[in-house]
Amino acid sequence: HAFRLVRATKHRIGPAHEVGVFEMASQGLREVPDPSALFLAERPESAAGSIVVPTAEGSRPLLVEVQALVAPAVYGAARRVASGVDGNRLSILLAVLERKASVHVLDRDVFASVAGGVRVDERALDLALAVAVVSSLRNRSVQDKLAVFGEVGLAGEIRAVPRPGPRLSEARKMGFTRVLLPKGNAERLTDAETRDLDLIPVASLVDALEAAF
Repeated sequence: HAFRLVRATKHRIGPAHEVGVFEMASQGLREVPDPSALFLAERPESAAGSIVVPTAEGSRPLLVEVQALVAPAVYGAARRVASGVDGNRLSILLAVLERKASVHVLDRDVFASVAGGVRVDERALDLALAVAVVSSLRNRSVQDKLAVFGEVGLAGEIRAVPRPGPRLSEARKMGFTRVLLPKGNAERLTDAETRDLDLIPVASLVDALEAAF
């Protein structure tokens, strides 16, 4: 894809956890000043299977769109196709949905991707990916202006993730008014971090699926 994430592993005069986002143009690498707006520019409105997740690349929060498509398995064994997300993690989440949330998807083809060619490896993507799968299965879009993040455990619990404050700040800046997040993160946030946002804290995957739609 055209975008490059640049992270310093050693920096003599500054922090090494910051991330720069650049676009490969005909003249070379060009800085992307607002990558979240760029990644969400072509996002369809009220589309089933589409979820926005605030990710954290180093010290820089980025909003990306996670998409899922669930279809009947035509050729016998169900297929799992992932682009920009960990395919093994997708398989685990489908098993958790089946056993802990009574969402029957193991016998269906499931396709998942992160729009724009971005690759996201952090566990904070789990909850958004699970909600996207259920949204596509039910052919029903989530609440308007909703962002989602959180880790999903094998018992169906929603676990806290690092850097919730910057994730909320980026969601607010991009016009999102509701955030579905782990209860463990919501309990430790300050009033300044939650300003102008309607937080929906959840402790289990079942609660999250009920609150998202």
